[in-house]
Amino acid sequence: MTTYVIAAVITFIFTAVLTIAGVGAAFILIPVYYALGIDLRIAMAVALLLNSIAMVCAQPRFMRERLVMFDVALPIILIATPLSPVGAYVSKYAPKDALLWLFIGFLVFAASMMIFHHPSERDRQPTRSELWRYGGAVGALAGFLGGLLGVGGGNLIVPVLVWLGFNPKKASATTSFVVIFSSLAGFAGHATLGHMSWSLLGLTAVGSASGAVLGAWLMAVRLNRRQVKLLIGAVLYLVAAKMVWKLMAYYAGHAKL
Repeated sequence: MTTYVIAAVITFIFTAVLTIAGVGAAFILIPVYYALGIDLRIAMAVALLLNSIAMVCAQPRFMRERLVMFDVALPIILIATPLSPVGAYVSKYAPKDALLWLFIGFLVFAASMMIFHHPSERDRQPTRSELWRYGGAVGALAGFLGGLLGVGGGNLIVPVLVWLGFNPKKASATTSFVVIFSSLAGFAGHATLGHMSWSLLGLTAVGSASGAVLGAWLMAVRLNRRQVKLLIGAVLYLVAAKMVWKLMAYYAGHAKL
């Protein structure tokens, strides 16, 4: 039980920070849970469900502040969902380590753009057709590459939306809405195989929900546009570093064989 309490505290901290960036905390929580001695498959199932719980809890604040762009989120969800399994299928035949290095390069580039580049925000509201074109393009990219590389699409969606000229706060809040559905789909796949610990979920869900509420408040009320961009960039650097570490560990393990 002590392990689960520690997991709940860690969940609160990471969820609060990553909710500000609009991405789920599963990519960090899974290795943390595993390091605490929790079965990897259970860790994956719980962390994915916590993503959805956290983002659901964050939505009331985001919606009150009118930060969620539903016209952008809807095409992303509709297009990313069917393309994710297509990307997963293609991954069987592609050199995954090479693709991962390419993706790491994209993350570093995107993070650098978020921190050091200062694009001008859109000076007019996009038309409905433009919103669907943008959302469809971002959804296709996030869905296919997310399935191909086995990573969260939110890491792709946020920087692309900001690059397109959308306010960083709106980009983060909109991505958090999309993450609800993408994480639920991933959780369902694990849950149907019986990979679940309800006691772990109960404790960590409290940490996830409270962390999301705090993170949503900080992002919507306390942080300015520049601070949100800096945090998103830092998160992207962190994801890239984690992927590099994982690849290096993989190469080192094979070198010993």
